Amino acid sequence: MKMHLIPDAVHYRTMTTEELRANFLVDSLFQKGRTVTCHIDVDRTIVGSAVPIREPLTLPTADELRAAYFLERRELGILNIGGRGTISVDGKAYDLQNLDCLYVGRGAKEVRFTSTDSEKPAQFYLLSYPAHTTCPTALAKKSQAAAVPLGNQASLNKRTIYKYIHMEGIRSCQLVMGFTELEAGSGWNTMPAHTHLRRSEVYLYFNLTDTSRVFHFMGEPQQTRHLVVADRQLVISPSWSIHAGVGTSNYTFCWGMGGENQAFDDMDAVPVSSLR
Repeated sequence: MKMHLIPDAVHYRTMTTEELRANFLVDSLFQKGRTVTCHIDVDRTIVGSAVPIREPLTLPTADELRAAYFLERRELGILNIGGRGTISVDGKAYDLQNLDCLYVGRGAKEVRFTSTDSEKPAQFYLLSYPAHTTCPTALAKKSQAAAVPLGNQASLNKRTIYKYIHMEGIRSCQLVMGFTELEAGSGWNTMPAHTHLRRSEVYLYFNLTDTSRVFHFMGEPQQTRHLVVADRQLVISPSWSIHAGVGTSNYTFCWGMGGENQAFDDMDAVPVSSLR
């Protein structure tokens, strides 16, 4: 497991492009035939991936967790951004097609990943936070997500937010998770921007072509910077940072949060006119 330490808001102001990318961007996920995990010190977030090809993969623990198994004191959200696959949790199998989501509660000892078709493998995105209580493992299909249409073409941000793990959906200890899908002709997400000091967030961008990019804006509202992000790359957003982006084409991104609360609308709005 890779350990990832995030700079503070003061150090961030003096960082070069290379330093920003090294500290806030994760670009090593989704390796064929492997399970990959990365521990981020902010809210003790763990992001990861599992891409089984011909052989199943299991979710290993790590020495850094000091745990007998990965979910001994944690919970896990999984979004499938690839082909059809199966996740087995302590022997119970769950079928996940593209953009289906599985929540796995604290205490599950074995999590096993399989692809239905090795030529079109499942690509499981993993997001985990510490948990002090146990919630039931639950599967939600894309059609079961709470879908909220937002934006318009005039503002170049017509999109649909799909909520999976939240207070009115799949229950968790602290994890909140879903994804946003932009329509053709739209490029902006999360603008006007916001911060939320009570929790951190991670954005996984996907469904971009090889030549498409998202310009992800980050930092304090009066000290903004940007990262150029490619398909299946992830940006870490600490509580003091805005998180918004615009793409050279439409795209999809998975958002996930952990921290003090689970209120989806707990946001401190930042007017566009005040950004610098």
